[in-house]
Amino acid sequence: MTDLAVARGRHDAAQAELEPILAALRSHFPDADDDIIIHAYDLAQSRHAGQFRLTGDPYITHPIAVAQILAEYGLDPETIAAGLLHDTVEDTDLTLDEVERMFGENVARITDGVTKLDGVEFDITREEAQAETIRKMVVSMAQDVRVLIIKLADRLHNLRTIYPLPVERQQVKARESLEIYAPLAHRMGFQEVKHEMENLCFEILYPGRYQEIEDLIRRRAPEREAVIDQVMSEAREMLARVGIDAVLKGRPKHHYSIYRKMVDSRLPFEDIHDLIGIRILVEVVKDCYGALGLVHSRWTPVQGRFKDYIALPKFNLYQSLHTTVIGPDGKPLEVQIRTHDMDTRAEFGIAAHWRYKEGVASTDLAWMVDLRNLPADYDDPAEFLANLKLDLYEDLVFVLTPQGDVKTLPRGATPVDFAYSVHTEVGHRCVGARVNGRLVTLATELQSGDIVEIITTKSDDSGPTGDWLGFVRTSKARSKIKQWFSRARRKESLQRGRESVQDLIRRDRVHIVKNERSKVLHDAALALGYRDTETMYIAVGDGAVAPQTVVGRIKRVLSVPVVGEDLGTLDPVRRRTDRPAGEGVIVEGFDDVWVRIARCCSPVPGDDLVGFVTIGRGVSIHRTECSNIQRLAGQEERMIEASWAPGQLSSFSAWIQVEALDRPNLLRDITSVISDAGANIVGASSRTDRDRVAVLRYEVELSDPGQLDRLLAGVRRIASVYDAFRLRPG
Repeated sequence: MTDLAVARGRHDAAQAELEPILAALRSHFPDADDDIIIHAYDLAQSRHAGQFRLTGDPYITHPIAVAQILAEYGLDPETIAAGLLHDTVEDTDLTLDEVERMFGENVARITDGVTKLDGVEFDITREEAQAETIRKMVVSMAQDVRVLIIKLADRLHNLRTIYPLPVERQQVKARESLEIYAPLAHRMGFQEVKHEMENLCFEILYPGRYQEIEDLIRRRAPEREAVIDQVMSEAREMLARVGIDAVLKGRPKHHYSIYRKMVDSRLPFEDIHDLIGIRILVEVVKDCYGALGLVHSRWTPVQGRFKDYIALPKFNLYQSLHTTVIGPDGKPLEVQIRTHDMDTRAEFGIAAHWRYKEGVASTDLAWMVDLRNLPADYDDPAEFLANLKLDLYEDLVFVLTPQGDVKTLPRGATPVDFAYSVHTEVGHRCVGARVNGRLVTLATELQSGDIVEIITTKSDDSGPTGDWLGFVRTSKARSKIKQWFSRARRKESLQRGRESVQDLIRRDRVHIVKNERSKVLHDAALALGYRDTETMYIAVGDGAVAPQTVVGRIKRVLSVPVVGEDLGTLDPVRRRTDRPAGEGVIVEGFDDVWVRIARCCSPVPGDDLVGFVTIGRGVSIHRTECSNIQRLAGQEERMIEASWAPGQLSSFSAWIQVEALDRPNLLRDITSVISDAGANIVGASSRTDRDRVAVLRYEVELSDPGQLDRLLAGVRRIASVYDAFRLRPG
């Protein structure tokens, strides 16, 4: 085959791979020049040649998939080109200078913004490196919002193809996506990206809960579809009679959204308001309000469930009317009403702006202005990441200055948050506030529409007080308050904290060897989560930690227990007390030695055993995987073989743990299965966390090891149970 034929073959293959991308581009930009995309593809293809993904596919399939997502969302050619190149600088020998020379400054800047930090110049943990990566992304995003859009497309495709990764790595990526990227997609208005990310992450992190929601949805599907069809038919006829041209759609509720609704509202699946919903699309805004009136005249509206996002758009420029009515089956029905243009913006988010104007500035979104300043407020990447999550999750309120300027703040924000949003010095000098003309406390929660006036002082001694940190909601206010304390009171807090701790050490007569004093104090600080002794003293001086806590930790550092066979404090498996401690255990080569079961791992029949010869206390019997035995691995000469004597143990007790979605009759169903398995419950405890996950622990008395496995298998088959397992300490 000639070189020309080979070149033609490569060109045809490239055209085939790029055609879906170019077709999507032309549907949004009919006159767009696609040369930059073809050039970017050729470069990415050549640089990624020979690289493969864990799925076994050539690596180029990933940037192509990212570019496809970008093209479908209506991004411009530069952004699609950057999407094709987004991994080249990180994973190949291509440099940013080369990208800039070939594609221009914009593509190079966007590519750099989404490139991970693959080389960190300072010694930080993996989590901090990831936090620093996200900080870099936010900084770049503030300059060009397309950085985030590419990053969202990149993460979405990685989640779609995540399954070759080990489960632990899947869970790390899923949690990061659920906590950072899905909220960012929501902020950007990419609702379908958000929902798909959340569902993928939900299934990875909580497969049992996901399947439970899936089963509930499937069982309700025929009934729900029948109601939606009836409602849409009635609404379509009603709108046609008054001459409103409308398109109606059913609106599905996503798995994770349903789960969060159940958790947040503490309602059962059947009582979730917007499980059933329809969307009405009309031509012009006046028809939105006309359709709303017809809907309310046909079905009874639910009080307090109407929201007008047309008059007051959401932070991500989303516009729509939302109302909940009592549907034909007597259950709540959510109705969304908006124009076709509003629906396009709701589906495509900020990317829809490329259809109407050349790009979009970061200042078009108020929340991005705050994010732009966020990275500069934190030296610690981990603290930055925590506050980024806080800013992303909060719902918003809109308040006004006396001059009529609108300030966007998280729900629950106070006048102090408002003051810092105006200017740092206004926050530092804030001594009072008026809301709607009335004096209020600084901890008052602001509501949308409030007019806020801050009262300041000119005193040089003014400044924030420690209690402000207890009620401020914005990351900016929190960071500025902490910085003020750090600068103005560091020495004072350090001295006060040091004196408090040292006085308590003397009063409690805690003896610390002089040449070990620094090490003991440093170890105590690390154990309490502080990076050094000075930081710990400052925390004591600021009242963040009590001196008694510090001295208590020092005492524990000074009395570290010797590693041995009975260090475990958790005793989730308890042997009956009416039998000798070592009954039923055979120790190789010993007939009359004192044998006892170690409490740190409390083995039961069926567990693999090992014996450890103690000094003066006989042989201690452990499970082979016991953590204490692992730490004693250097003393092989004191390890001996041990096994269970067949038929000598009539019964034993073990603790099991059951995790399930809380529901009526759950306890009854579990205890029935345990009873049917022939086990006797001799102890129990339970709790339900904020996510409505019930954690139940039972101490069960059993007669043979196989009985425990059968019991656990039966419990796992109970509806809404995610998992059941034996607690194994040590």
